[in-house]
Amino acid sequence: MPQFNFAYFLPQLAWLGFIFAVLYFVVVRATLPKLGKVMQDREDRVIGDIGAAETAKGEADEVTQAYLAGLGSARDEARATLAGARAEAQRSLEARLAAADGDIGARLSEAQRALETARDAAVAEVEAIAADAAASIVERFTGARPAATDAAKAAKAALAG
Repeated sequence: MPQFNFAYFLPQLAWLGFIFAVLYFVVVRATLPKLGKVMQDREDRVIGDIGAAETAKGEADEVTQAYLAGLGSARDEARATLAGARAEAQRSLEARLAAADGDIGARLSEAQRALETARDAAVAEVEAIAADAAASIVERFTGARPAATDAAKAAKAALAG
């Protein structure tokens, strides 16, 4: 085998070095720029993606801030609407209570007048019964019936005192 013959070893080693150098530089010069370009493209793409992500994050933060501001505004508006509705309900309730109070006051006045009328009628009836009873008692003891006006005055004085 010629590979193991030491007489041919040095020329074979020289040819191996020459062919290796030629292949290495041809392959390196042919592929290294392409490889460098691919790596640069990837780096540019990654940097561009990072920039786009930062831009998107900034926009998302702005949208979030706008959303939160809108939400706060909507809450404030809802609170104002609720306060207005409560105030309106309170005014309506107060108006109804005032109307009911007036109605109850009128009924109370009417009931008091009816009660006073009934009381006056009862007092007059009691006075009449007392006058008749007093007249009957005087008649039984004295045998003579007193005048109706005198009996009424005496009964009225006895009931008043």
